[in-house]
Amino acid sequence: MAKEAADRQEKIRTLAVQILNLAHDGLLINLRFLDTALARLKVECRENTGSHLFDGERLYYDPLLLLRQYEKEPGYASRLYLHTLLHCIFYHSFQVDKLRPEYWDLATDIAVENTVLEMDLPPARMSSDEILQGRLEMMRKQAGGLTAEKIYRHFRIEEPSMKAVAEWRKYCHYDEHIYWDRKEELELSQAEWRKISERIKADLKSFSKDKNNAESMTQNLGEATRERYDYGDFLRHFMVLGESIQVNDEEFDYIYYTYGLKTYGNMPLVEPLEYCDINKIKDFVIAIDTSASCRGKIVQAFLQKTYNIMQERENFFAKINVHIIQCDSQVQQDTKITEKAEFDAFMEKAKLTGFGSTDFRPVFTYVEKLQKAGEFEDLKGLIYFTDGYGIYPEQMPDYEVAFVFLNQDENRPKVPPWAIQLILEEEEIETFGETESHSVD
Repeated sequence: MAKEAADRQEKIRTLAVQILNLAHDGLLINLRFLDTALARLKVECRENTGSHLFDGERLYYDPLLLLRQYEKEPGYASRLYLHTLLHCIFYHSFQVDKLRPEYWDLATDIAVENTVLEMDLPPARMSSDEILQGRLEMMRKQAGGLTAEKIYRHFRIEEPSMKAVAEWRKYCHYDEHIYWDRKEELELSQAEWRKISERIKADLKSFSKDKNNAESMTQNLGEATRERYDYGDFLRHFMVLGESIQVNDEEFDYIYYTYGLKTYGNMPLVEPLEYCDINKIKDFVIAIDTSASCRGKIVQAFLQKTYNIMQERENFFAKINVHIIQCDSQVQQDTKITEKAEFDAFMEKAKLTGFGSTDFRPVFTYVEKLQKAGEFEDLKGLIYFTDGYGIYPEQMPDYEVAFVFLNQDENRPKVPPWAIQLILEEEEIETFGETESHSVD
């Protein structure tokens, strides 16, 4: 009896391997641009789990479950393989530091399945694809797109019911993501997958000439491969070099100092001077788009985040000159901040005004008037927090400018070449005070 059970188990394992090998070869023949990715994804048998597990670089499959699903749906093995592979290519397992990880898990599955359906690959078809296609079209309208990031953002604004979650899992769930929180163990893996994804992104140009549609693949790869930039480093870019009187620990000679006191009484010998120059914010402008599309809560969170980073990095002078300008189609309010207490008071009592259409030009005209009036000693930069749908000035000002956008939007008008474009995710702004990365173009 034991031998029969062992033989049966061995047969199950053998058949599972054969099925996955056929799935691998079928994907390689039909999707040649995924050859490197297919070679990189590791597959390993793990019996008696009752599910398939994916940890960010390896698919652990249950052979018995695979055979049972394959018997019901001949395209199941190819679908599982491709589903997991797309998670790798889109870096889904490396973005688990979300406020709502359960929504991220679901959003990634939906985004992957949309890409699979768009490929229209016969070996990976499932009998429920037509129903899933209808649900995806509805989600596309609700979320404004079907990348994992947009779907996740939609779920955070409009939380899905338990019934809706169960329905999505029924049609989109193939692998468990319980090992995705081992992010620190996969850093090398992420670097390798980034190279693979960049290559796929380039190869898609020729791939898109086929009958297959590569739109979803391109959008998800765009989200995954976009450059990241630390917001704290970004703020440092706008600092003005100023003198802050403090002991320079790197050069101050305590032996020389105490020798003077010992020899001459109360006459310390000080060489070099007991101060050093450090980078601190002094003259600075923060412009806030108060048009109807920019919600007050997120604007306040952005200001708070900016303020927190400045405080944490000790970038404030004892006296500063920061103007917080609110503007829609015209300048609505200018709040001048000269010290920390005023910033605190502004954050406590500030109310946004405006909510009309958007025009960026009035802020630049207003700042130019302030410069001519001698309001700024050395204006280094201006950060404009906006949705990006406005009229940009034609001429480049004599200070650096950055337009900070909330979330990625392919339809947003192009930023002038002389300005920096920074994209922050809404959730990243809400989690102010933490060390985060953001995308920049």
